[in-house]
Amino acid sequence: MSTYTRPVMLLLCGLMLLTLAIAVLNTLVPLWLAHEHLPTWQVGMVGSSYFTGNLLGTMMTGWLIKRQGFNRSYYLASLIFAVGCVGLGLMVGFWSWMMWRFIAGVGCAMIWVVVESALMCSGTSRNRGRLLAAYMMVYYVGTVLGQLMVSKLPTDLVSVLPWVTAMVLAAILPLLFTRIVNDRSENQEAAAVWPMLRLRHARLGVNGCIISGIVLGSLYGLMPLYLNHQGVSDSGIGFWMAVMVSAGIVGQWPVGRLADRFGRLLVLRVQVFIVILGCMAMLSNAAMGPALFVLGAAGFTLYPVAMAWACEKVEHHQLVAMNQALLLSYTIGSLLGPTLTAMLMQSYSDNLLFVMIAGVAFVYLLMLLRKAGHHPTPVAHA
Repeated sequence: MSTYTRPVMLLLCGLMLLTLAIAVLNTLVPLWLAHEHLPTWQVGMVGSSYFTGNLLGTMMTGWLIKRQGFNRSYYLASLIFAVGCVGLGLMVGFWSWMMWRFIAGVGCAMIWVVVESALMCSGTSRNRGRLLAAYMMVYYVGTVLGQLMVSKLPTDLVSVLPWVTAMVLAAILPLLFTRIVNDRSENQEAAAVWPMLRLRHARLGVNGCIISGIVLGSLYGLMPLYLNHQGVSDSGIGFWMAVMVSAGIVGQWPVGRLADRFGRLLVLRVQVFIVILGCMAMLSNAAMGPALFVLGAAGFTLYPVAMAWACEKVEHHQLVAMNQALLLSYTIGSLLGPTLTAMLMQSYSDNLLFVMIAGVAFVYLLMLLRKAGHHPTPVAHA
């Protein structure tokens, strides 16, 4: 059976449109608030309300998928995100935008859970690495294209909201032409999320998602600040961030392929070791281009491999709950990582960004090296 079936391709097409809208709004919302002269702490609170919505959306989507299926859950998630977009145009203000960004955060997290769970349930241990690699490639390409749209198109609120909302609604169309079926779980009890976090044999996957959240959250949120303090211009910062994200895009397919062929454990060990090497290169003032490329290629591919590891350890009817648990773990990591790292950078040195990333990567590497027992081959679980 082909890895990239028609439902998978249409699902990824819809995800591309949604990711473009997410990337554009995540960049422009803080700028719009700044133009309205809101204090920095209020801009930060509006951003936090979006991530709080992510947490709620992550928790409720499994229940929704069990009762409504993948297609209807996807439609509803897209509509909720569209409402969050439209609401921004009704009134510009701190409390109202906190509410609308919270709603948008709920919709975005629901979309991620639906898409990731549908891909997990559509695949087997033989091809889940490739499916998740395709998912991450679409997500990162959409993110980069969204940034390019911001740089090329008018960015005022009235100009952006209509076409962003239209793009979100257009993302519903691909799934009107296919149905994502999960026959094997329809007659089984839905698994709960919290027991998934406590599964001993899947713990390395859960921990990997937390580590991935810390690494990516710190790189996304604090790398621009680090480069700014190094005297890099705004256009230069955009270039180096694009290099790092592009490295993540380039690395997705080969890493997913290697994980499917040689097993997740070996690939995770190599990835984490390369993350540490990339951080050491940045700390030693090596050439920034190769160092950032290595760091991006390894760091931005951690999440899909760790997710595939954990999903390989559970029964098919537990996949949606496990996916919720992994996305929840990633979100917590992406919230805590930048906060703690920013405090360390402010108190000591900007170099603490790479010390922190290397430190958590080293701890995870020790966990991976202590893994006992034989890691089953993907073929055995096909």
